[in-house]
Amino acid sequence: MLNKINVEQELYKLILKKDFILSNKIDMSLYSKALELIEKSRYILIITHVNPDPDSIGSALALSNLFAENKIKHKVFNISSDLPKNLDFLNRFDKITNILPPFYDLAICVDCGTYKRLGFDLAKDVPLINFDHHASNNNFGTINIVDPYKSSTAEIVFEFFKHNGLNISKYSAQSLYCGIYDDTLAFSLGRCDEETFKKVNFLVECGASPSFIANKLLRRDSLAKYRIIPKVLDSLELHKDGEIATIYALEEWFKTTGAHARDCEDALDMIMSMQIVQVAFFIRFTNGACRVSLRSKNELDVSKIASIFDGGGHFNASGCTIDTKDVEVAKNLVLKEVIKYYG
Repeated sequence: MLNKINVEQELYKLILKKDFILSNKIDMSLYSKALELIEKSRYILIITHVNPDPDSIGSALALSNLFAENKIKHKVFNISSDLPKNLDFLNRFDKITNILPPFYDLAICVDCGTYKRLGFDLAKDVPLINFDHHASNNNFGTINIVDPYKSSTAEIVFEFFKHNGLNISKYSAQSLYCGIYDDTLAFSLGRCDEETFKKVNFLVECGASPSFIANKLLRRDSLAKYRIIPKVLDSLELHKDGEIATIYALEEWFKTTGAHARDCEDALDMIMSMQIVQVAFFIRFTNGACRVSLRSKNELDVSKIASIFDGGGHFNASGCTIDTKDVEVAKNLVLKEVIKYYG
């Protein structure tokens, strides 16, 4: 059996019980069923999504710390060895591997908005617990703990801990806090509500340090980032009186600056901070194809655009991949659809 919650955590559980039952969109019996599968398994594979972000890695490492503390055999897997290095302060980050174990009888995926985001095909006979908060998720798991109204997958994993009375150690608290913090853009998105802040406060009480985590995430930029971002910003094009914006990054820019694809992600947020811009997308060539990130304000649903290209995500933040090496071709394809929907 997994270690259970302490008295302080039990008190918290009672305080939030009413609000949790009224507001939760997930069938709560699924939390118990997921725990039953975990306790019966012999070896667990925790899967983070392709090009993992802090929400995916934070959720995975929170579970990994729980399993390690309870001597449950497992691995945290990502299809690539290229991981965001600014997350290396999280406990057990160094245990993430891109090598599949020879045997596992349970898989858990975290923050994978579509099955494709796993990056590989699971064996048909391996049950899959699917933790996610994307509207694009079509419940591809054996047990699907999916709620698109939650701020992050890390918040859903927190509720898995809470509902089952599981102890949240300092290391798991840091991982969950990191996931929520990053996926809500430092608690600035509308889906970060009163209940989210209650949970975040509790994670702080469990040992997560807001200043420590913020400094680790925000103040470790590479020099290459500041070499490539001016190039990306210089690619800015405005359409429909400035309401639609496009930016891109060419493959040779990464080579000449030494930058990573992650180094220019802030450029899209910079463009969205312009008052006139309502919809923006950013295209960069990476891993043999063009990756597209879409953002919008107010009631403009960019997940509809992403779904046209077999992508997905959230109402105001989505993404997709277009199978071409030509950034200009990809830009025109996406722009055509954006103008059709919102122009």
